[in-house]
Amino acid sequence: MKLASPRPLLAGTALLASALLTLSGCGSAVAPATAPAASGAGSSLENCGRQVRTTQIPQSVVGMHPAQTELLVRLGQADKLAGQGQAAAQQLPAEVASQLAEVPQIGGALPPSREDLLAVAPDFVYSPTTYEFTAEQGFASIEQLEQAGAAVYVAAGGCQDRRMTGEVTDLFTDLQNLGGIFAAEQAAADLIAASTAQLERVSEALEGVAKLRVAQVYVDGTTLQGIGAGIEYDILRLAGAENIFTPEQPAFDKFFAATITPEALAAEEPEALVFTVHDPEHEASTREYLARTFPQMPAVKHKRLIAVSSTDVFPGTLGNVKAVSHIAEQLYPEAF
Repeated sequence: MKLASPRPLLAGTALLASALLTLSGCGSAVAPATAPAASGAGSSLENCGRQVRTTQIPQSVVGMHPAQTELLVRLGQADKLAGQGQAAAQQLPAEVASQLAEVPQIGGALPPSREDLLAVAPDFVYSPTTYEFTAEQGFASIEQLEQAGAAVYVAAGGCQDRRMTGEVTDLFTDLQNLGGIFAAEQAAADLIAASTAQLERVSEALEGVAKLRVAQVYVDGTTLQGIGAGIEYDILRLAGAENIFTPEQPAFDKFFAATITPEALAAEEPEALVFTVHDPEHEASTREYLARTFPQMPAVKHKRLIAVSSTDVFPGTLGNVKAVSHIAEQLYPEAF
C-alpha cells in the first residue's frame, strides 16, 4: 500500500474521577492542567511536549474547527469567542450557532491564514491537530501565535506524537484541561459524565455479540484510502468492530491512512464499510462508488455502508463519542 498525504480529509464528580482514572492507564500527550484557584487566576499544563501558560482566564478565544468551537460553547465560553476557524467545514447545531451570530468566521473550509487569525487578536487558540499551525501552508505557527500573546492548545489526540495512537477517551483529558483553564470544571465534569455514560451504554449493549469484520475507508473521486490507526481506529474498536486495517500493519505504522487498491479491499471481504464524508453530496457519491465498484462485497450486499461526518473523527471533539454510538447502532441494530 502507498502512504496517503498527511491530510486525507481528515453525573458528577464520581464519574469524572472514574473516567480520569481510565485515562491515566492509556497514556496521554497532555498533562492535566493546574486549575485556576479563583476567577482571573492563570494555569499551566504540558501540551504536545511544550508548556501552555495562561495568566488569566482567556477572554479572546478562537476554535480552529467547528467541533472545537462547539466544545468551547458547551463549556460555557460562547461570550469569549473572537473567531470561528474553518466554519464552512461543518454546520454547527442550531442551539450552538445561535450563540455565535456575531463571532467572525475565519478561514472558510480551511484553517485561517496567518493574517486572518492574528487579525482577531486571540489570547487562546484551541485546535484539533498541529496541522492548523503549519507555517508552510500560510497558517500562523504556534511560535508566531505565542509571540502575539496567544496561548495555543492542541487536542490530546492531535499531538504529533499521539496522532497514531490517539483514543476516544483523550477527549476527557481535553475537557479536564479546558475546564481548568476557563474555570469551568463543573461544565467539563458534566460533559465527561455524559460521554462516559454513552460509551458505557454501547459497551454493555455489545456484550456477547459476534464481531463483524469492518474496514474504514475514505473516498475522494476514485481514490480509495484505508484508515488503520489513531482515533479513527479506536472509534471502530469501541463500536464493536473487528478492524480489518490495524496499526500493526506496515501500511499504517507511520500514518493512520494509506492509499489502497480496490482489489486489495475486495480481497478482505469486509462485512461492513465505515466511511467519512464532508457533506450530503460527498456521502451520495461515496455510496455510489462503493456500490458500483464492489457489488459482490458482503458489506454492499448486506447494505452495511455506514457514513460518519469527517468532523466527528477529528481529535478533541464530542463527535468522537457520537460516532462510536452511531457506528455500533448501525453494525448491531438488534443490540440496541
